[in-house]
Amino acid sequence: MQAASVSWKHGATQVGPRAWCFRVWAPYAIGVSVRLLGSAGRFERLKAAGNGYYEGVVDDLAPNTRYFLRVDGQAQAWDHKDLPDPASRFQPEGVHGPSQLVAGNFAWNDGTWEGLPLDSFVLYELHVGTYTREGTFDAVIPHLSCLRDLGVTALELMPVAQFPGSRNWGYDGVFPFATQNSYGGPFGLKRLVSACHEQGLAVVLDVVYNHLGPEGNYLSAFGPYFTQKYKTPWGPAINFDDADSDPVRGFFVENAQYWISECHVDALRLDAIHAIHDESASSFLAELGEAAHLEGQRLNRRVYVIPESALNDTRVIRPRSVQGMGLDALWNDDFHHSLRALLTGDRAGYYQDFGELAHLAKAYREGFVYSGQHSAFRRRRHGNSSRGLPGRQFVVFSQNHDQVGNRMLGERPAQLVSYEGLKLAAGAVILSPFIPLLFMGEEYGETAPFLYFVSHSDAGLIEAVRSGRGREFASFAWQGEPPDPQDEQTFERSKLHHELRQIPRNRELFDYYRELLDLRRSIPSLASLSPEHMDVVEFTEQRVLCLRRWHGSDEVLVFLCFSPVVVSLQPQVPAGDWRKVMDSSNVEWSGPGGCTPVEIGGDDAILELNPSSVVVYRKESEV
Repeated sequence: MQAASVSWKHGATQVGPRAWCFRVWAPYAIGVSVRLLGSAGRFERLKAAGNGYYEGVVDDLAPNTRYFLRVDGQAQAWDHKDLPDPASRFQPEGVHGPSQLVAGNFAWNDGTWEGLPLDSFVLYELHVGTYTREGTFDAVIPHLSCLRDLGVTALELMPVAQFPGSRNWGYDGVFPFATQNSYGGPFGLKRLVSACHEQGLAVVLDVVYNHLGPEGNYLSAFGPYFTQKYKTPWGPAINFDDADSDPVRGFFVENAQYWISECHVDALRLDAIHAIHDESASSFLAELGEAAHLEGQRLNRRVYVIPESALNDTRVIRPRSVQGMGLDALWNDDFHHSLRALLTGDRAGYYQDFGELAHLAKAYREGFVYSGQHSAFRRRRHGNSSRGLPGRQFVVFSQNHDQVGNRMLGERPAQLVSYEGLKLAAGAVILSPFIPLLFMGEEYGETAPFLYFVSHSDAGLIEAVRSGRGREFASFAWQGEPPDPQDEQTFERSKLHHELRQIPRNRELFDYYRELLDLRRSIPSLASLSPEHMDVVEFTEQRVLCLRRWHGSDEVLVFLCFSPVVVSLQPQVPAGDWRKVMDSSNVEWSGPGGCTPVEIGGDDAILELNPSSVVVYRKESEV
């Protein structure tokens, strides 16, 4: 055993050809040992390093050696028990099995990769386990060229931190540093990231810092990782501001750095930060964001932090210089809810706050719809103003894993709205001045549900999950019984059917998405993400929004028709000659045939718009 000094404070790090440094924060212990399995077959005592840390270098270890940590001298039930490493990089036998050493000798092929500007992001959210029949990282790779050709620029992976069993959305992860074994482990993830970069695609990883799952969660055996100060839907909150919270914050900040540095991830999507409890004067989220950005600078790569929040609080994305947290962009649920309520007529649950054309108009103008006014769903005022913030700071979508999977039957929009409605939803998102996100399969009209599924081993926990799902649906008054999350068939039913893209109607929807993304990329007024360079006109009676967007001398008019019947309007077209560049009603997209003229101009222009349609005109250059 010898003293060591390496960059990581947590976990097992290779420091020589067969030498590994082990570090663990275990203030509850009076001693910590490493129990090496297999041919190594020995115990190695770690040395106290101060502040509750134990560390030491162990020689003569093969890269794939498996091990447990043994924590001695604390009063809990874990005394003298074999436990996985809290910062394990790989759990090949699952959450209750031994940890495995992971060598840092992966052969990357992205040496010149510097990342992408945030303005150019077109996100594609996927769940590794259901995206393909195989459900692995490697099985995603053959699909990357198709996604790139579609116009996607960034792959967003739902959480991949080790969770119990082989079926889970990923939000029950219990080893933040370990990559899910059933997906292919850390090297599988690295192969996927490297392949994405070779294709020019960025990679966004969904990470969960608001809670850990209940099964396989051994952190409490080592130290005060959780606090009783707050309660969350998942139990005690992670300790970000109570006594001894500094090492806990350091653990999760280091986790963010790990994904960026070791796995070459380009951005982190932070799950539900409204469930992170932190009353400290120095915000954990600001600390994490700064560390992630500094790691990107060190590596000469563009790195972003994009949280999800239900608070409608712009302090999250405002600069630290004005007391903000300095994160890069936010998921904007208000845009989704406004769009979904217009498309489907939903008014249950949180949709009761939406349903008017003015709501979507405000989302286009400002980002948030609720910016301090009363919310009927919450029965209180909600949010603050996002007016004037750049469009690249908001991620918008017509569907995502939550909005599909948290329906009782997991129905996608393809099962809830008409084919023309799907095209309208796509146009509303992709032609917005925000960052668009597509949910896996929506580009060709996938009909498989995305259901909630787990594979726990504890009978009591399984029953708690079943009953909990039923309570979640109460506010929506849905009838019937939700599919059993534990049933493997629930998982199997959620797998995509990529072969649908060969059916003419589905293929034409795919081509339509590709055309929209090409327009967004190639027309300057659509590529510029500036809500300030956009006018929004509401035709309330006709249920039509007109977006006039411009960049320099380039201008477009985007008409979004939510009417169920043909409507006629006089839009007062700005001076100049305008030529139609897109009509979702065209027969090439399996539409009924466009009824708008090829060219318009002047104040007396009359437009007839088909139900649920998108029409784009571009001002012709005077040169």
